[in-house]
Amino acid sequence: MKLIFSVLLLSLMPQSHAAEEIRVKPSLTPKWQTAKLRVPESVLWYQNAANKDTLLFVSEIDGKGSEADGLGGVAILNTDGSIKHQDWLRGLNAPKGMAMYQGKLYIADITEVVVVDIASAKILNKIQVPDSVFLNDVAVDSQGTVYISDTRKNRIYQLEQQTISVFLDNIEAANGLTVLDHQLYIAAGDKLLKISLSETQSTLSQVAIGFAERADGVEAVGNGDFIVSCWAGLLYYVHADGHIELLMDSRESKLNTADIGWDPTTNTLYIPTFFGNSVQAHRLQR
Repeated sequence: MKLIFSVLLLSLMPQSHAAEEIRVKPSLTPKWQTAKLRVPESVLWYQNAANKDTLLFVSEIDGKGSEADGLGGVAILNTDGSIKHQDWLRGLNAPKGMAMYQGKLYIADITEVVVVDIASAKILNKIQVPDSVFLNDVAVDSQGTVYISDTRKNRIYQLEQQTISVFLDNIEAANGLTVLDHQLYIAAGDKLLKISLSETQSTLSQVAIGFAERADGVEAVGNGDFIVSCWAGLLYYVHADGHIELLMDSRESKLNTADIGWDPTTNTLYIPTFFGNSVQAHRLQR
């Protein structure tokens, strides 16, 4: 009778209270750390469609974050943390967020989008973004349209058929981008926002609010949930209902958490530590 009573009691609770009672708290378990990287800013998990091999692209600023000094590049790590090719691509300036589409890698590099052929590691194009100041992240939708955030201009640009245009303006501290189910998600300041890409008259809406520092990267981790990083050293789990939970706080140790990467096949989160010059891998438990 006690068991029947407790189940009945749970069913009579307000839905929000019941969800709080049964919600499993997510956590991160460390797997490995790769050191001696050169100011890593972003990690992108990649799976070769032909042979299913996986690897990690890591953008390395290797200089100042807004200086066109030609020192930056992209390194490649194996998914066990070993360095596969640290000089896979060099000669960039201050590369940050990355995205891929049909064998091409798109990289935000201060005021231009660099397009790279993944198979040959050759730069195919450098597309100047007019009136841009600090391009920060990149996302690509299913049609190949590229979205690029400019954190200092509070703006999202759109690259479509080699043409750059302003997609969204007045998005304060716009940074991390990801596309999921025809929606563009934007980590901006203390918020996670979204906008439909399939509707011509779509309205920007709020998914979550309350990050203690300015948001940096965002990754969809299944079931409508996300992980958001804050550059200052915070990681948040964002539930589909907008509830947020702190996963990691490394501010006291001054370990920055920049533009994260996600491996959906192993539930592994990759964290570039920026000035820590390392990438950390953590398994998400939930």
